[in-house]
Amino acid sequence: MQIVYHLGVHFTDEERLLKCLLKNKGALANEGTAVPGPSRYRKLLRQTLFGLRGGPATRDQQQEILEAALEGEYAERIIFSAPNLLGNPGAMLRDGALYERAGERVASLCSIFPDAQNEFFIGLRNPATLLPVVPGSVEAPADFMQVLSTTDPRGLRWSDMVARIRGENPDVPLTIWCNEDTPLIWPQVLRELAAHDPLLALEGTNDFLASIMSREGMERMLVYMSTHPPATEVQRRRIVAAFLDKFAIPDEIEVELDLPGWDDALVDELTELYDEDVYQIEKMAGVNFIAP
Repeated sequence: MQIVYHLGVHFTDEERLLKCLLKNKGALANEGTAVPGPSRYRKLLRQTLFGLRGGPATRDQQQEILEAALEGEYAERIIFSAPNLLGNPGAMLRDGALYERAGERVASLCSIFPDAQNEFFIGLRNPATLLPVVPGSVEAPADFMQVLSTTDPRGLRWSDMVARIRGENPDVPLTIWCNEDTPLIWPQVLRELAAHDPLLALEGTNDFLASIMSREGMERMLVYMSTHPPATEVQRRRIVAAFLDKFAIPDEIEVELDLPGWDDALVDELTELYDEDVYQIEKMAGVNFIAP
């Protein structure tokens, strides 16, 4: 059995991946892939995760999760999507690092189904746009701001988090991508997450683009693709990029950067550091990086 965990990170695809996969639940089930609704497993997974205390889950615990998620159906591959399994968003800067316990959490998740093939999928986001959205989305914004005030954002590295995951879980398949690239690589992310037949056309593959592009832009892009079908994935991405450049909805792609002491110069610096950090991740052994 293959157990797939999509772990966010927080404030990346905003559940769009899960919603798209749920739209195709029946088609994917025919291929042996289960996409259970999140209410069936998120709380149960967290309860099991924190109850393990370093040991593997019992057969009864595993069976309880499978029964809740599958409702008696059989599946060879099960997709669980739950960003909070990495930790609460307000604690993403614990000890001055991004998801400091990520390696430990991934190891514990592998212990829930120790005999299964566990796979992990994580989308990253530029700290320059990620950190400003956290205070308005957590229960204790003052606590987060206190931690942020003592943390130099220039020192935050996603590659450190990935290294912690790889260090504690060297044999676990890990797929990484950048949230900023998601509009271009969306079909590939879905395909690798679900491991579906390449000939299976998933419903809702344009939903993400429709959420950040004007209706006129979407209509014109779809007409263009129908009359000029892209011969390769690279050509499709170039077309999407061209229409996004002209028809993207500003409010959907821009973030209000309202943090004390932050200015455009810092944002530019953080973005440059993020680009360099991503380049390092692309070269890391054991990482399947989805690039545009």
